Order: sequence, then C-alpha cells, then structure tokens
Amino acid sequence: GTRLLSRTVEVDFVDINVGCPIDLVYKKGGGCALMNRSTKFQQIVRGMNQVLDVPLTVKIRTGVQERVNLAHRLLPELRDWGVALVTLHGRSREQRYTKLADWQYIEECVQAASPMPLFGNGDILSFEDANRAMQTGVTGIMIARGALLKPWLFTEIKEQRHWDISSSERLDILRDFTNYGLEHWGSDTQGVEKTRRFLLEWLSFLCRYVPVGLLERLPQRIN
Repeated sequence: GTRLLSRTVEVDFVDINVGCPIDLVYKKGGGCALMNRSTKFQQIVRGMNQVLDVPLTVKIRTGVQERVNLAHRLLPELRDWGVALVTLHGRSREQRYTKLADWQYIEECVQAASPMPLFGNGDILSFEDANRAMQTGVTGIMIARGALLKPWLFTEIKEQRHWDISSSERLDILRDFTNYGLEHWGSDTQGVEKTRRFLLEWLSFLCRYVPVGLLERLPQRIN
C-alpha cells in the first residue's frame, strides 16, 4: 500500500495515525494499540520507510491507559526507527476527552524526542492556547477540534487576535463546504448522502461555537 501511494500520489509526507482511539480500530490491533505492540510498530515504520521517498511522520497519544504514560519511552525508539517527526496528543486512549490535554507531559517529552521534532496537540482553541503550547518547547502544534469549531482559528493565530466572524460569514462557510462536497462526490443520490453525512458531522462541532461578543470572557474548553 505504501509503495502504491508513493508511486501514484504526490505528497509531502506520509503520517501513521497511532493516536486513533476508536474501538473498532483498536481491537484489530491498529491505532493506539500499536503503542503496546513495539515489534509490530517497528516493522510497520521501517517497512514504510524503505519504500517511501518522502518523510514518514507518526501521531501518538500519551499512552493507552489513563495515568500510564508511554510516549516518553516510545519517542526515542521512533527516532531510531527513522521517523522524521512525531505529533503527541496530550491524552491517553482511555481518557478520551474527559480531561484536558496534559501539556506538562508534552513538555517533558520534548527532550525525550530530541533532536527529532515534536509537535503538540490538544485543546488549542484560541491564539492564546497556541502561544502557551509553543512555550513548552515543541517544534510546532497540530490543531484538530479547534479547526472544526472555528475554521478561522488559523487566521486568529497568524494575526494574534480574536476574530469573531458574522453569522452570514459562517453561513457562507457552510455553503462553500456543501458545494465542495457535491463537486467532489457528485450531485447524484450517493454524492448528496455523503456530503450530508460529513456536513452533519461537522455541524456537531460548529454548533458549539459561541461568539466572543456574547461573553465577558472566552468560553471554557469544550469536551
């Protein structure tokens, strides 16, 4: 599969998502389960590196079980296996979103990963969050739910300000999303159903956005 990907698709890098907590994936030995399967994990990484001509990156979590951190021990191994960069989500698989991401632990892992670049991930919902995350010494940050809640978050970080777009602008974003889906999947019944499915999934995040102007302070992190 990796060889086919490298031959048919022009990409800048390939990422292995070992942060996936989904039961279906985990029970089959994929996603987060690979954090406890070092031999298999190593075989996958080394095998993919042999056929790729672009960097191989990996995303992991702090560990599988809550309060049993594995990342600091796994990072040096990933570096030795030839991984170009690792993104660390500051939660365990069991924890999911019941608690905030552990950025203190991410900071501790920066040294364990060195000189391999380490990106941090978790609870970056504003430009202040992004600034605090960068102060931990990570090379960069990955944004996930924050981008689903407010896709303009990247502009906020770039311009270092809160940007409260109007309701009409948010409606335009939804309209663009729908048009992109229909262009990509087609406007037949199957294309409409697939576009609708992803639109509803995204709306489950977008509906949590609270305009800054309605509050005296920004909303607390939403799990």
